[in-house]
Amino acid sequence: MTKIAPIAGANVWHGGDLAASERWQRRLTPAQRGEIDAALAAAKRRGLDWEAMTADDFPLPGLAPLFEDIREELENGSGLLLLRGLDPAGYDLADLKLLYAGFCRQLGSLVYSNRGGEIMREIRDVGRDVGKRYGELPTEGGTAFLSSYSRTLSNQALRYHTDRCDVVALFCIRQAMRGGLSKLCSSPAVHNEMLRRRPDLAAALYQDVWRSRFGEEDEGDSLAYPLPVWGQRDGKFTSHYSRTFVEAAQRRAEIPRVTPLQWQALDMLSDLADELAFAMSFAPGDIQFVNNHVIYHARTAFEDDAPTGHDRLLLRLWMAMPNSRALPAGHEVLWGSTDAGARRGGIGQTATGPLR
Repeated sequence: MTKIAPIAGANVWHGGDLAASERWQRRLTPAQRGEIDAALAAAKRRGLDWEAMTADDFPLPGLAPLFEDIREELENGSGLLLLRGLDPAGYDLADLKLLYAGFCRQLGSLVYSNRGGEIMREIRDVGRDVGKRYGELPTEGGTAFLSSYSRTLSNQALRYHTDRCDVVALFCIRQAMRGGLSKLCSSPAVHNEMLRRRPDLAAALYQDVWRSRFGEEDEGDSLAYPLPVWGQRDGKFTSHYSRTFVEAAQRRAEIPRVTPLQWQALDMLSDLADELAFAMSFAPGDIQFVNNHVIYHARTAFEDDAPTGHDRLLLRLWMAMPNSRALPAGHEVLWGSTDAGARRGGIGQTATGPLR
């Protein structure tokens, strides 16, 4: 490929600098909360449920400047935004789902987050049988290789990764007794630092790395696809990465091998992500928005204590954004469309029923 240049722009930041700033934080005003409550009450009077409602069913005209600000910060600013100001204690869970879906439909289009037609996922520890319910494969050592989806629904740490959508939103309903920190880093900052230290490794991540669809469209591990970890188009960067999907693909003998140089690059990516990241703790009512094209996110392990009300519960939505960037040629294999602003991403529907 042509000479690789460092990425520039507001998406490039170091964790210490961003943690010390408030540029990525917003708080709802009392007037905005009042408008949200009025839209919620109107939707409930009409008997609407969150799955069937549209953006027109949850009008929030007074929040239009806030929605534009959120979209701009995610695409052309830091790539992440934390919205505060809601109090979940004032609502039941059904109302919170209706409110959340109505709010996010004003920002973008909701897309499927699993192969069984699910759009909103309750992110919680579902128990020790998570692999049997949501995907696991045997290993020679006798331990199970969990799908990425299964790992999300455990209380274990999650490695740095991106999700298969323009923006992922997480609404905190309850926090764990301890742990469960969200770790965030700028993927173009990781790119730039690797380019500075090891340009050979940076170049290796612009080459195809095979990944498995295990836990996504594929109940087993028979489906795989090639895609570089890094790409650029029209001066904008994108990264799609989950080491779990790479490891799953390498279980199949017929899949092209990850090269030794690429394994070194993936190891360095993880090390740099930790070096450049910052950690934040959710408070109930927080909504975190992350642009997957420019942010790697991870999670620390957590411990629940349900009797005291400290059992971690987040509501997750995946969104295609109307102001999203164009993606490089070849990314259709994952995204469906590479056009700017397209409805894209999400998981293909291959299951015969919901995943529970």
